Amino acid sequence: MQLTVAGLGESGLLERILPRLQGADMLLGPGDDAAVIEAPGGRFVFTVDTLVQDQDFRLLWRNGYRSTGYDVGWKSAAQNLSDINAMGAVATAAVISLTLPPATPVVWAEGIAEGFTAAVRELGAQRCGLAGGDLSSGGELSITAALTGSLSGPAVLRSGARPGDVVAVCGVLGAAAAGLSLLESDLPHAALDDAARNLVALHCRPRPPLWAGPAASAAGASAMMDISDGLVRDGGRIAHASSVAINLDSAALHRLLAEMSSGGVDVMAAAERLGGDPLDWVLAGGEDHGLLACFPRSTTLPAGFHPVGSVLEAGRFNEHLSTGAPPVVLDSRPLHEAREALRGPGFDHFGG
Repeated sequence: MQLTVAGLGESGLLERILPRLQGADMLLGPGDDAAVIEAPGGRFVFTVDTLVQDQDFRLLWRNGYRSTGYDVGWKSAAQNLSDINAMGAVATAAVISLTLPPATPVVWAEGIAEGFTAAVRELGAQRCGLAGGDLSSGGELSITAALTGSLSGPAVLRSGARPGDVVAVCGVLGAAAAGLSLLESDLPHAALDDAARNLVALHCRPRPPLWAGPAASAAGASAMMDISDGLVRDGGRIAHASSVAINLDSAALHRLLAEMSSGGVDVMAAAERLGGDPLDWVLAGGEDHGLLACFPRSTTLPAGFHPVGSVLEAGRFNEHLSTGAPPVVLDSRPLHEAREALRGPGFDHFGG
């Protein structure tokens, strides 16, 4: 019979989980009422995020893939580390709160800790200590992680973009959305080829480029954020915060897709197999956790950043945008017009 968290009890479960949470040393780690963490320079950034069963992940996907605790732990770490990265900071400490139904297998809870630790190590957050957290019983699985990060310079905000800036991205685009489409498809996971399985893996275990945030900050990025909800929506957030418009370049996005394909992240092949358009995933798909940044035109982009557009005056396209639409255009045209011009009439995430 499989051991469950109810059968083990809270103390016993903590004895299984805490040794699996291994990060950088801190002044005082798990075991007391609170951890004690250094704050070099007296300033730090802080973020918190939650993953909830059937809202942010499924235990069993339509295509037959079963999520593991390792997947969920990794994804929790990755999305929080990415938020720290987007401020130009370096993660220093994490606390985790788990809500587990009593029938949860202990091995699943252990996997959460192992996945979280593996993400911290493999993604390059070597300075991040794992300080402990909290356990609770509930009707569904959820994990909440809160992270602190250290700044070596000013935090890079969403509100600093200026007309004339170059818009650039670092990391993959559309891969997590392609992976989600595969997970929700009728294509059995066991029958997927390696390229498709890689896209599923990038949805379940994103790989944010953690070196890129501090590098962009040092290079003089004027605005930056994590791409968690898609290029258009997150670009709109920078545009709103900075009172500007964002103009995306479809040719540059297609070049990035081709480069990703040659590097083994073949979003285009998945779109062909599923009968979709990869640019839909690039524009509207989220959870890749790359970086979207704006740089003064005179700046040399840091390695790994790809120019994908420009920052324009806010009022230039206002009369062409519907009420509530993000101030983001494609090839200097409203999104629905540009998409129709690129591929003809058909399904459009942004059409009216």
